[in-house]
Amino acid sequence: MTAHRTSTEYSKKRWPVNLALFAVLLALILACLCVGKYSLSVGEVFRILTGSIFGGDSGADPMDAKLLLGVRLPRTLACCVVGAALALSGAVYQSIFRNPLVSPDFLGVSAGACVGAAIAILLSAAAVIVQAFAFFGGVLAVSLTVMIPRLLRTDSNIMLVLAGIIVSGVMTSILGFIKYIADPQTQLAAITYWQLGSFAYVDNRTLLSVLPLSIAAAVVLLLLAWWINVLSLGEQEAKSLGAKVSLLRGLCIVCATVLTAGAVCVAGTIGWIGLVIPHFGRMLVGSDNRVLLPASILMGGIFMLLVDTVTRIIGPAEMPVSILTGIIGAPVFAWLLYRQRRTLQ
Repeated sequence: MTAHRTSTEYSKKRWPVNLALFAVLLALILACLCVGKYSLSVGEVFRILTGSIFGGDSGADPMDAKLLLGVRLPRTLACCVVGAALALSGAVYQSIFRNPLVSPDFLGVSAGACVGAAIAILLSAAAVIVQAFAFFGGVLAVSLTVMIPRLLRTDSNIMLVLAGIIVSGVMTSILGFIKYIADPQTQLAAITYWQLGSFAYVDNRTLLSVLPLSIAAAVVLLLLAWWINVLSLGEQEAKSLGAKVSLLRGLCIVCATVLTAGAVCVAGTIGWIGLVIPHFGRMLVGSDNRVLLPASILMGGIFMLLVDTVTRIIGPAEMPVSILTGIIGAPVFAWLLYRQRRTLQ
């Protein structure tokens, strides 16, 4: 009882950090709405937004309103959703598998989503079909990953990870074949650009297509935060505390898969966020998932907004997002591993 009370008091002390992160996220959203090749003032942004919400004439230039509401606002919100989804799913995976080196795509979801999108691009499908194929490709890949341990009649975490490696390898080979037969001038370029990740083509319809499922999955994971703490103790300890390990782990995997697949179908594959951000979250608020999961959501949104803003303004042509996340994420993760080398041992 004393240990539980101490843990609860410690978690409560960490909540002000999340409030500060939330304030930073709101300020950054406003800054991202203003900054770009064509900048808008804070007053113009507020006038356009209030005019859109409450109706009436905002007095703003119609082109400014179209830029903000049709391009910059959905892109900014998509950055928040994608960054939050990847960071949250990464934190959940690392907790339930008790492995700080796990990322959201380790069960094959990203590889499956790439194959789905590549097939749609090969068929010259519309953008919405590409996104739908990506989503279902990711879900199919994880379904295959989960099916392999069941066929082998084992529920071992290690077997599930190995199954993810197998499925990812198969999906990567299929993707390589698709790229080999794709038209190099059009389809291959589209597949490659999609793999590198970008928010350049995000619109309101794209965002709304994944938002309900992403919010539902995130809410379920936040409600399961205490049980995720229990799962992080290990299978035997979790069972002794009354946890239905297979059911809870399966539910967490489903929700994390929905989040990752939704993020991939919006912006393509974006690496490092789900791997690095949870580590920063633990440095700030500790390992209690009741506080860590909200912190990961906020930090993922903040990081994704910063990266996307830099890619928009860094040069004459927009840089794919994954290039910058890799440039930042790899050395940062190496530094984190150096700091935590004794813990990892």
